[in-house]
Amino acid sequence: MRILNVTQSYAPFFEFGGPPVKVRALAEGFAARGHAITVLTADWGLDRRVQQLPNEPRAELNPFGRELKTAGVTAIYLGNWLHYRAASWNPALRRFLRARLQEFEVVHIFGLYDMLGPRVAAACREKKIPYVVEPIGMFVPRVRNLWLKRMYHHFLGREMLAGASAIVATAEQEQSELIAGGIPKEKIVLRRNGVEGPPVPPERGRFRAAMGIPPEAKLLLFLGRLSEKKSPQLLLQAFAKIVASETHGQAPAHLAFVGPDEAGMLARLKKMAASIAPAGRVHFSPALADTAKWQAYRDADIFILPSQNENFGNTAAEAVAAGTPVIVTDQCGIAPLLAGVAGLVVKHDEPALTNGIQELLHDETLYARLQAGCATVRDALDWNQPIEQMVNIYAAIAGHSDS
Repeated sequence: MRILNVTQSYAPFFEFGGPPVKVRALAEGFAARGHAITVLTADWGLDRRVQQLPNEPRAELNPFGRELKTAGVTAIYLGNWLHYRAASWNPALRRFLRARLQEFEVVHIFGLYDMLGPRVAAACREKKIPYVVEPIGMFVPRVRNLWLKRMYHHFLGREMLAGASAIVATAEQEQSELIAGGIPKEKIVLRRNGVEGPPVPPERGRFRAAMGIPPEAKLLLFLGRLSEKKSPQLLLQAFAKIVASETHGQAPAHLAFVGPDEAGMLARLKKMAASIAPAGRVHFSPALADTAKWQAYRDADIFILPSQNENFGNTAAEAVAAGTPVIVTDQCGIAPLLAGVAGLVVKHDEPALTNGIQELLHDETLYARLQAGCATVRDALDWNQPIEQMVNIYAAIAGHSDS
Protein backbone atom coordinates (compact mmCIF):
# COMPACT_ATOMS: atom_id res chain seq x y z
CA MET A 1 0.00 0.00 0.00
CA ARG A 2 0.96 3.63 -0.47
CA ILE A 3 0.58 5.26 2.96
CA LEU A 4 0.92 8.88 4.05
CA ASN A 5 1.49 9.65 7.75
CA VAL A 6 0.90 13.26 8.80
CA THR A 7 2.41 14.58 12.02
CA GLN A 8 3.40 17.99 13.33
CA SER A 9 6.72 16.64 14.66
CA TYR A 10 8.86 13.73 13.51
CA ALA A 11 12.36 12.35 13.98
CA PRO A 12 14.91 13.71 14.70
CA PHE A 13 12.88 16.24 16.73
CA PHE A 14 12.36 14.05 19.78
CA GLU A 15 12.10 17.05 22.11
CA PHE A 16 8.41 17.11 21.13
CA GLY A 17 7.85 14.01 23.25
CA GLY A 18 6.23 10.69 22.38
CA PRO A 19 4.62 11.41 18.97
CA PRO A 20 7.87 11.45 16.94
CA VAL A 21 8.93 8.16 18.55
CA LYS A 22 5.56 6.52 17.88
CA VAL A 23 5.20 7.71 14.29
CA ARG A 24 8.74 6.64 13.43
CA ALA A 25 8.22 3.15 14.90
CA LEU A 26 4.98 2.68 12.95
CA ALA A 27 6.39 4.11 9.71
CA GLU A 28 9.53 2.00 9.80
CA GLY A 29 7.42 -1.04 10.62
CA PHE A 30 5.23 -0.41 7.57
CA ALA A 31 8.32 0.02 5.38
CA ALA A 32 9.84 -3.21 6.69
CA ARG A 33 6.67 -5.00 5.58
CA GLY A 34 7.04 -3.73 2.03
CA HIS A 35 4.68 -0.75 2.06
CA ALA A 36 5.56 2.60 0.48
CA ILE A 37 5.47 4.99 3.42
CA THR A 38 5.83 8.77 3.37
CA VAL A 39 5.76 11.01 6.44
CA LEU A 40 4.63 14.62 6.02
CA THR A 41 5.76 16.89 8.83
CA ALA A 42 7.05 20.36 9.75
CA ASP A 43 10.68 21.46 9.53
CA TRP A 44 11.90 22.58 12.95
CA GLY A 45 15.48 23.15 11.76
CA LEU A 46 16.36 19.92 9.97
CA ASP A 47 19.62 21.02 8.34
CA ARG A 48 21.02 22.26 11.64
CA ARG A 49 19.86 19.16 13.49
CA VAL A 50 21.33 16.57 11.10
CA GLN A 51 24.68 18.37 11.26
CA GLN A 52 24.68 17.54 14.97
CA LEU A 53 23.97 13.85 14.25
CA PRO A 54 26.98 12.33 12.47
CA ASN A 55 25.21 9.07 11.61
CA GLU A 56 22.19 10.74 9.98
CA PRO A 57 22.05 11.11 6.20
CA ARG A 58 21.95 14.67 4.91
CA ALA A 59 18.60 16.16 3.97
CA GLU A 60 17.90 16.90 0.31
CA LEU A 61 15.91 19.73 -1.21
CA ASN A 62 12.54 18.85 -2.71
CA PRO A 63 9.78 21.06 -4.17
CA PHE A 64 8.08 21.38 -0.76
CA GLY A 65 10.99 21.79 1.64
CA ARG A 66 13.46 19.15 2.81
CA GLU A 67 13.44 15.39 2.31
CA LEU A 68 15.15 12.69 4.35
CA LYS A 69 15.14 8.96 3.59
CA THR A 70 15.91 6.52 6.42
CA ALA A 71 14.96 2.88 7.03
CA GLY A 72 12.74 2.81 3.95
CA VAL A 73 10.71 5.87 5.06
CA THR A 74 10.60 9.09 3.03
CA ALA A 75 10.04 12.05 5.34
CA ILE A 76 9.11 15.42 3.84
CA TYR A 77 9.70 18.43 6.08
CA LEU A 78 7.60 21.44 5.12
CA GLY A 79 9.11 24.84 5.79
CA ASN A 80 7.53 26.83 8.65
CA TRP A 81 6.62 30.46 8.05
CA LEU A 82 4.78 31.02 11.30
CA HIS A 83 4.52 28.88 14.39
CA TYR A 84 2.87 29.02 17.81
CA ARG A 85 4.36 26.61 20.32
CA ALA A 86 4.35 23.23 18.52
CA ALA A 87 1.89 24.26 15.77
CA SER A 88 3.01 25.84 12.50
CA TRP A 89 1.77 27.35 9.26
CA ASN A 90 3.32 25.63 6.25
CA PRO A 91 2.69 27.42 2.91
CA ALA A 92 4.05 24.52 0.82
CA LEU A 93 1.36 22.19 2.18
CA ARG A 94 -1.16 23.41 -0.38
CA ARG A 95 1.22 22.62 -3.26
CA PHE A 96 1.99 19.19 -1.79
CA LEU A 97 -1.70 18.32 -1.50
CA ARG A 98 -2.38 19.45 -5.04
CA ALA A 99 0.61 17.62 -6.53
CA ARG A 100 1.03 14.49 -4.42
CA LEU A 101 -1.97 13.58 -2.27
CA GLN A 102 -3.72 11.51 -4.93
CA GLU A 103 -0.71 9.13 -4.97
CA PHE A 104 -1.68 7.67 -1.59
CA GLU A 105 -4.25 4.99 -0.85
CA VAL A 106 -4.70 5.90 2.82
CA VAL A 107 -3.67 8.75 5.12
CA HIS A 108 -3.03 8.60 8.86
CA ILE A 109 -3.19 11.94 10.75
CA PHE A 110 -1.57 12.06 14.20
CA GLY A 111 -2.55 14.67 16.78
CA LEU A 112 -4.83 17.67 17.12
CA TYR A 113 -4.42 21.43 17.61
CA ASP A 114 -2.28 22.02 14.55
CA MET A 115 -3.02 23.15 11.02
CA LEU A 116 -1.48 20.23 9.14
CA GLY A 117 -4.16 17.69 10.07
CA PRO A 118 -7.31 19.66 9.23
CA ARG A 119 -5.93 20.86 5.87
CA VAL A 120 -4.85 17.35 4.87
CA ALA A 121 -8.19 15.90 6.05
CA ALA A 122 -10.16 18.45 4.00
CA ALA A 123 -8.15 17.58 0.89
CA CYS A 124 -8.69 13.86 1.54
CA ARG A 125 -12.45 14.39 1.73
CA GLU A 126 -12.38 16.35 -1.50
CA LYS A 127 -10.35 13.67 -3.31
CA LYS A 128 -12.23 10.80 -1.60
CA ILE A 129 -9.08 9.36 -0.04
CA PRO A 130 -9.80 7.52 3.24
CA TYR A 131 -8.02 8.77 6.33
CA VAL A 132 -7.47 7.78 9.95
CA VAL A 133 -7.11 10.20 12.85
CA GLU A 134 -5.12 9.36 15.99
CA PRO A 135 -5.69 12.12 18.59
CA ILE A 136 -2.75 10.89 20.76
CA GLY A 137 -4.52 11.89 23.97
CA MET A 138 -5.42 15.43 22.90
CA PHE A 139 -9.16 15.02 22.33
CA VAL A 140 -10.22 16.37 25.73
CA PRO A 141 -8.71 19.84 26.39
CA ARG A 142 -7.22 19.85 29.90
CA VAL A 143 -4.50 22.41 30.40
CA ARG A 144 -3.28 25.59 28.72
CA ASN A 145 -5.31 27.67 26.27
CA LEU A 146 -8.53 25.72 26.82
CA TRP A 147 -10.66 28.25 24.94
CA LEU A 148 -8.34 28.07 21.91
CA LYS A 149 -8.60 24.29 21.90
CA ARG A 150 -12.38 24.43 22.12
CA MET A 151 -12.44 26.89 19.22
CA TYR A 152 -10.20 24.50 17.25
CA HIS A 153 -12.66 21.68 17.78
CA HIS A 154 -15.59 23.88 16.80
CA PHE A 155 -14.09 25.13 13.54
CA LEU A 156 -11.62 22.39 12.51
CA GLY A 157 -11.37 19.33 14.71
CA ARG A 158 -15.01 18.30 14.69
CA GLU A 159 -15.18 18.15 10.89
CA MET A 160 -11.84 16.36 10.64
CA LEU A 161 -12.94 13.67 13.09
CA ALA A 162 -16.38 13.31 11.52
CA GLY A 163 -14.85 12.63 8.11
CA ALA A 164 -12.35 10.03 9.32
CA SER A 165 -12.86 6.38 8.39
CA ALA A 166 -11.48 5.37 11.80
CA ILE A 167 -10.24 7.04 14.97
CA VAL A 168 -7.45 5.36 16.94
CA ALA A 169 -7.45 5.23 20.75
CA THR A 170 -4.39 3.76 22.45
CA ALA A 171 -6.06 2.71 25.72
CA GLU A 172 -9.55 2.06 27.09
CA GLN A 173 -9.37 5.35 28.98
CA GLU A 174 -8.95 7.32 25.75
CA GLN A 175 -11.65 5.26 24.07
CA SER A 176 -14.09 6.22 26.85
CA GLU A 177 -13.20 9.90 26.45
CA LEU A 178 -13.86 9.75 22.71
CA ILE A 179 -17.24 8.05 23.22
CA ALA A 180 -18.20 10.60 25.89
CA GLY A 181 -17.26 13.32 23.41
CA GLY A 182 -19.73 12.05 20.83
CA ILE A 183 -17.52 9.82 18.66
CA PRO A 184 -19.48 6.69 17.62
CA LYS A 185 -18.05 3.63 19.33
CA GLU A 186 -18.05 1.63 16.09
CA LYS A 187 -15.73 4.20 14.55
CA ILE A 188 -13.07 3.85 17.26
CA VAL A 189 -10.22 1.39 16.94
CA LEU A 190 -8.39 0.40 20.12
CA ARG A 191 -4.68 -0.04 19.34
CA ARG A 192 -1.98 0.12 21.97
CA ASN A 193 1.41 1.71 21.49
CA GLY A 194 4.56 -0.35 21.43
CA VAL A 195 8.05 0.13 22.78
CA GLU A 196 11.51 -0.38 21.35
CA GLY A 197 14.23 -1.22 23.83
CA PRO A 198 17.85 -0.23 23.26
CA PRO A 199 19.70 -2.50 20.79
CA VAL A 200 22.40 -2.98 23.46
CA PRO A 201 21.81 -2.22 27.17
CA PRO A 202 23.85 0.90 27.98
CA GLU A 203 26.62 0.84 30.55
CA ARG A 204 25.41 1.81 34.02
CA GLY A 205 26.68 4.99 35.63
CA ARG A 206 27.06 7.25 32.58
CA PHE A 207 23.99 9.40 33.27
CA ARG A 208 24.77 9.68 36.97
CA ALA A 209 28.33 10.72 36.27
CA ALA A 210 27.19 13.38 33.79
CA MET A 211 24.66 14.78 36.28
CA GLY A 212 26.86 14.54 39.38
CA ILE A 213 24.61 11.98 41.10
CA PRO A 214 26.41 9.63 43.56
CA PRO A 215 26.47 5.92 42.61
CA GLU A 216 24.92 4.94 45.95
CA ALA A 217 21.97 7.36 45.68
CA LYS A 218 18.42 6.19 45.03
CA LEU A 219 17.60 7.93 41.78
CA LEU A 220 14.03 8.91 40.88
CA LEU A 221 13.59 9.86 37.23
CA PHE A 222 11.07 11.97 35.36
CA LEU A 223 11.63 12.00 31.60
CA GLY A 224 9.32 13.90 29.29
CA ARG A 225 8.01 17.38 28.57
CA LEU A 226 8.00 19.61 31.64
CA SER A 227 4.34 20.46 31.18
CA GLU A 228 1.41 21.13 33.48
CA LYS A 229 -0.33 18.01 32.18
CA LYS A 230 2.49 15.73 33.31
CA SER A 231 2.53 17.22 36.85
CA PRO A 232 6.29 17.38 37.52
CA GLN A 233 5.55 19.80 40.39
CA LEU A 234 3.51 17.06 42.09
CA LEU A 235 6.52 14.76 41.93
CA LEU A 236 8.77 17.47 43.38
CA GLN A 237 6.37 17.93 46.31
CA ALA A 238 6.38 14.18 46.96
CA PHE A 239 10.18 14.11 46.71
CA ALA A 240 10.47 16.80 49.37
CA LYS A 241 8.45 14.59 51.72
CA ILE A 242 10.66 11.59 50.89
CA VAL A 243 13.83 13.52 51.69
CA ALA A 244 12.38 14.93 54.92
CA SER A 245 11.66 11.40 56.17
CA GLU A 246 15.13 9.97 55.47
CA THR A 247 16.89 8.38 58.43
CA HIS A 248 20.58 8.15 59.30
CA GLY A 249 22.40 5.54 57.21
CA GLN A 250 19.72 5.44 54.54
CA ALA A 251 20.85 5.90 50.93
CA PRO A 252 19.98 9.48 49.93
CA ALA A 253 17.28 9.99 47.32
CA HIS A 254 17.94 12.17 44.27
CA LEU A 255 15.47 13.36 41.66
CA ALA A 256 16.25 14.05 37.99
CA PHE A 257 13.98 15.92 35.59
CA VAL A 258 14.90 15.23 31.95
CA GLY A 259 13.01 16.99 29.18
CA PRO A 260 12.21 20.25 27.40
CA ASP A 261 10.55 23.17 29.13
CA GLU A 262 6.95 24.05 28.36
CA ALA A 263 5.30 27.35 29.34
CA GLY A 264 7.92 28.24 31.96
CA MET A 265 7.60 25.04 33.99
CA LEU A 266 11.40 24.62 34.25
CA ALA A 267 11.83 27.96 36.04
CA ARG A 268 8.94 27.13 38.37
CA LEU A 269 10.47 23.76 39.25
CA LYS A 270 13.91 25.24 39.90
CA LYS A 271 12.45 27.91 42.17
CA MET A 272 10.34 25.33 43.97
CA ALA A 273 13.29 22.94 44.37
CA ALA A 274 15.41 25.69 45.89
CA SER A 275 12.78 26.26 48.58
CA ILE A 276 11.66 22.73 49.49
CA ALA A 277 14.52 20.32 48.66
CA PRO A 278 18.12 20.10 49.89
CA ALA A 279 20.73 21.62 47.60
CA GLY A 280 22.21 19.20 45.09
CA ARG A 281 19.41 16.65 45.30
CA VAL A 282 17.28 17.82 42.34
CA HIS A 283 18.84 17.74 38.87
CA PHE A 284 17.70 19.11 35.52
CA SER A 285 18.67 18.01 32.01
CA PRO A 286 17.45 19.02 28.57
CA ALA A 287 15.75 16.40 26.41
CA LEU A 288 17.83 13.30 25.72
CA ALA A 289 17.56 10.91 22.78
CA ASP A 290 18.94 7.58 21.65
CA THR A 291 21.81 6.24 23.81
CA ALA A 292 21.76 9.16 26.24
CA LYS A 293 18.06 8.61 26.92
CA TRP A 294 18.53 4.91 27.59
CA GLN A 295 21.45 5.68 29.92
CA ALA A 296 19.08 7.81 32.00
CA TYR A 297 16.49 5.03 32.20
CA ARG A 298 19.19 2.48 33.03
CA ASP A 299 20.67 4.54 35.88
CA ALA A 300 17.32 5.27 37.53
CA ASP A 301 16.07 3.17 40.42
CA ILE A 302 12.46 4.24 39.85
CA PHE A 303 10.84 5.97 36.89
CA ILE A 304 7.82 8.13 37.74
CA LEU A 305 5.07 9.44 35.44
CA PRO A 306 2.71 11.54 37.61
CA SER A 307 0.49 12.82 34.79
CA GLN A 308 -2.99 14.27 35.10
CA ASN A 309 -3.80 12.36 31.92
CA GLU A 310 -1.89 10.20 29.43
CA ASN A 311 -3.56 8.38 26.58
CA PHE A 312 -0.83 5.73 26.94
CA GLY A 313 2.50 6.69 28.56
CA ASN A 314 5.35 5.86 26.19
CA THR A 315 8.07 6.93 28.59
CA ALA A 316 6.85 4.48 31.24
CA ALA A 317 6.98 1.71 28.63
CA GLU A 318 10.53 2.74 27.70
CA ALA A 319 11.62 2.68 31.35
CA VAL A 320 10.25 -0.84 31.69
CA ALA A 321 12.10 -1.84 28.52
CA ALA A 322 15.29 -0.66 30.22
CA GLY A 323 14.49 -2.81 33.27
CA THR A 324 13.48 0.02 35.62
CA PRO A 325 10.33 -0.34 37.76
CA VAL A 326 7.84 2.50 37.39
CA ILE A 327 5.19 4.43 39.26
CA VAL A 328 2.34 5.92 37.21
CA THR A 329 -0.92 7.58 38.12
CA ASP A 330 -4.24 5.92 37.48
CA GLN A 331 -4.80 8.58 34.80
CA CYS A 332 -2.26 6.91 32.48
CA GLY A 333 -3.57 4.57 29.81
CA ILE A 334 -0.67 2.15 30.29
CA ALA A 335 -1.47 1.68 33.99
CA PRO A 336 -3.44 -1.61 33.67
CA LEU A 337 -0.53 -3.19 31.77
CA LEU A 338 1.98 -2.30 34.50
CA ALA A 339 0.03 -2.66 37.75
CA GLY A 340 1.62 -5.21 40.06
CA VAL A 341 3.85 -6.59 37.31
CA ALA A 342 6.43 -3.91 36.51
CA GLY A 343 5.22 -0.99 38.58
CA LEU A 344 2.79 0.63 40.97
CA VAL A 345 -0.32 2.60 40.06
CA VAL A 346 -1.29 5.46 42.39
CA LYS A 347 -3.89 8.21 42.53
CA HIS A 348 -3.04 11.62 41.13
CA ASP A 349 -2.30 13.32 44.43
CA GLU A 350 0.77 14.02 46.53
CA PRO A 351 0.08 11.67 49.50
CA ALA A 352 -0.57 8.68 47.21
CA LEU A 353 2.51 9.42 45.13
CA THR A 354 4.67 9.85 48.23
CA ASN A 355 3.44 6.58 49.72
CA GLY A 356 4.08 4.73 46.45
CA ILE A 357 7.64 5.99 46.23
CA GLN A 358 8.30 5.15 49.88
CA GLU A 359 6.95 1.65 49.39
CA LEU A 360 9.12 0.96 46.38
CA LEU A 361 12.22 2.47 47.99
CA HIS A 362 11.96 0.42 51.18
CA ASP A 363 10.32 -2.89 50.23
CA GLU A 364 13.17 -4.83 48.66
CA THR A 365 11.05 -7.89 47.93
CA LEU A 366 8.45 -5.82 46.06
CA TYR A 367 11.14 -3.95 44.17
CA ALA A 368 12.85 -7.16 43.05
CA ARG A 369 9.53 -8.63 41.89
CA LEU A 370 8.63 -5.56 39.83
CA GLN A 371 12.11 -5.32 38.38
CA ALA A 372 11.90 -8.95 37.26
CA GLY A 373 8.45 -8.24 35.81
CA CYS A 374 9.84 -5.57 33.51
CA ALA A 375 10.95 -8.25 31.05
CA THR A 376 7.42 -9.69 30.95
CA VAL A 377 5.85 -6.34 30.13
CA ARG A 378 8.59 -5.45 27.66
CA ASP A 379 7.99 -8.64 25.68
CA ALA A 380 4.24 -7.94 25.63
CA LEU A 381 4.72 -4.38 24.37
CA ASP A 382 6.71 -4.81 21.18
CA TRP A 383 5.55 -3.01 18.03
CA ASN A 384 4.74 -6.08 15.90
CA GLN A 385 1.10 -6.44 16.90
CA PRO A 386 0.22 -2.70 16.65
CA ILE A 387 1.89 -2.46 13.24
CA GLU A 388 0.04 -5.49 11.89
CA GLN A 389 -3.22 -4.12 13.29
CA MET A 390 -2.71 -0.77 11.53
CA VAL A 391 -1.85 -2.46 8.24
CA ASN A 392 -5.12 -4.41 8.45
CA ILE A 393 -7.05 -1.22 9.24
CA TYR A 394 -5.50 0.58 6.29
CA ALA A 395 -6.26 -2.32 3.96
CA ALA A 396 -9.88 -2.48 5.11
CA ILE A 397 -10.64 1.21 4.65
CA ALA A 398 -8.68 1.49 1.41
CA GLY A 399 -10.54 -1.54 0.03
CA HIS A 400 -13.86 -0.06 1.12
CA SER A 401 -12.95 3.18 -0.62
CA ASP A 402 -12.25 1.31 -3.86
CA SER A 403 -15.52 -0.61 -3.83
